[in-house]
Amino acid sequence: MSLLERIFGERKERAALDPLYRAIVAAGRDPFWYVEGQVPDTLDGRFDMVAAITALVLLRLEADGEAGRQPAVLLTEIFVDDMDGTLRQIGIGDYVVSKHVGRMMGALGGRLGAFRDADEGGGGYAEAARRNIFHEAPPSEEAVALVSGRLEGFAGALKAISTEDLVAGRLPAP
Repeated sequence: MSLLERIFGERKERAALDPLYRAIVAAGRDPFWYVEGQVPDTLDGRFDMVAAITALVLLRLEADGEAGRQPAVLLTEIFVDDMDGTLRQIGIGDYVVSKHVGRMMGALGGRLGAFRDADEGGGGYAEAARRNIFHEAPPSEEAVALVSGRLEGFAGALKAISTEDLVAGRLPAP
């Protein structure tokens, strides 16, 4: 395979996941999180929700084993590109963009671990939401319960949809 075939082939594969990423961002921007859930409607709060939804989708792809590996890698690359572009749009300079993106990837990894533990441990999502969405300073326990319950329900609904529907961006309602 030539270099051009690899470059353009990967671009085509990533483009196939654009509907999924757009659906993830739309789910992360759902007003429920910011109104009823009381997630701060700030750049950081919106990142927290998009990263949380992305992590849940990545965990769903992980459950597919080898079949989910390539879509998960490509989805992660799309997430990184989006975060990089967003940082540049808000005026973060070239010298520190990579540091910020590195921290964002660490935050995504933290959510993956927290939600994986919540699923495997059966303890629910409340602690994961408290740490990863509200950063140990929730406005109320009711907000934690609303956000964690909705995330847990979304994770459960993701398990019930096909990989084809997932990759096509047909996400269940969060």
